Amino acid sequence: MQKSHSILLVSFFWLFILSISTSFGQVDSLPKSIGDSLRFREDSLSTLSTQPKFLNDTLEWDLNPKRKKNFWRAGAQWFLAQALPASFNRFITKDPYSYISFQNFLDHQRFSAWDWDDNQFTTNQIDHPFHGQIYFNAFRSNGYNFYQSSLATVAGSYIWETAGETQHPSINDLVNTTFGGILMGEMMHRVSRNILARNRTDHNRLGNEIVATIVNPINGLNRFLDGKWGKKIDDYYGADSSVITAEVDLGIRRFDAKEGDFLNEGKNAFYGRLRFRYSNGDHNYKRPFDQFSVNLELGNGDSSFINAVNVHALLYGAKFFKSQKGDHYGTLNAHYDFYNNDAFFYGAQSLNYNWLSEFRYKKGNRLNLSVGAGAVVLAAVPDPYLLYGASRNYNYGPGASYRFRGDLMILNRFMLSADYNGGVFFTISGTDSYYVLHGLNVEASLRLYKRWSINLSSGYFNLQGHFRDQQYPDFNREYPYGRLSVGYNIFF
Repeated sequence: MQKSHSILLVSFFWLFILSISTSFGQVDSLPKSIGDSLRFREDSLSTLSTQPKFLNDTLEWDLNPKRKKNFWRAGAQWFLAQALPASFNRFITKDPYSYISFQNFLDHQRFSAWDWDDNQFTTNQIDHPFHGQIYFNAFRSNGYNFYQSSLATVAGSYIWETAGETQHPSINDLVNTTFGGILMGEMMHRVSRNILARNRTDHNRLGNEIVATIVNPINGLNRFLDGKWGKKIDDYYGADSSVITAEVDLGIRRFDAKEGDFLNEGKNAFYGRLRFRYSNGDHNYKRPFDQFSVNLELGNGDSSFINAVNVHALLYGAKFFKSQKGDHYGTLNAHYDFYNNDAFFYGAQSLNYNWLSEFRYKKGNRLNLSVGAGAVVLAAVPDPYLLYGASRNYNYGPGASYRFRGDLMILNRFMLSADYNGGVFFTISGTDSYYVLHGLNVEASLRLYKRWSINLSSGYFNLQGHFRDQQYPDFNREYPYGRLSVGYNIFF
């Protein structure tokens, strides 16, 4: 349901801070030798056999030390995540939906009470996942594991929907808050743990502690309450063996959302991209989120400054076999996709099973191929004929997802990559219809000097809407583009 729109600004701030802090504030504090001994790319589950001294040291520690669980503090923080926004809506903004009664709560326990809300696209697809991560980290930062914290997120979302407002509990909010909250929450937990692991040997403990608190405020608060803030870390953080790689790109792009011809009819605009990838090595790849990547794309001259947010997280992986030149895995991945451009907007959460093959040829040459398919849990897609409630102009529905990615690296200097994201979605809330999505990006990247590279890419987005009622014409929206940028790569 509706929450303060300030959460939207804060959520974008977190995505920006998360990327910047890992690329500048954290990764540069690693020894220089790590850059020479590690080679990470997206969709990879392995590292080179030679580990840097930092990883060798941490691997000697217990990889999964137990933390003391603090149920009462976790419960209090979980409760405050409900009580504070409810109190703000009730006593400050005096939102008419905030005058909840116990009878409203009882009425909302009926299955027939559940409905779909009419909030704006960004409120449902961005604000609610951010709120969900508070439920998650209230328990994750107090000693509970991933699965226990996920249950707390489900419970938090359910209680808010049934007891937070007088409106009907929202099906889409329950999905977005839970699914997005778990993804965002575990990422924030993992990245802050990676940063705090530096406090074992790094003299810049205060700086590390500040950045870790920005990334995960609840964990920072708990460390302060425990008297550990800014001090040498304990075994749980010292055992962290993860590495984060980052890339920052700045340049120009040319795109066209009207004629489908960006070369002759397109317009030019500023383009920026922040990407980072987290890897906990191949020794723990069966644990959720031991591998994940985030892609954030920015630019002016478009309908939104934030053009794309993509999260890909490993939930479970199994190595099937090893050939002479490569390794072959099966992986279950969770995906969060958010697109907003001049042609259309789109948001979805999905689960895919992928086949991943990694091939190596001599030193510095490798080929990674990944193909997968699965279910779209819930997608939000535009409907030009719909005005649902006060502000909803998009349909909701589940569907199927299919993806492909290929990376070819030559001599650790030139990379050619192709990434395809496709899907089909069937409306269950909105105008009777179904949609087909195609998203393709091909990119060439050449490392010019040390960590600096030049990147040239071209891509194409296409969303087709097919409506059952003949009074609603089908639509076909296209968004072709080309981009040229300079990148600063860490562990390129």
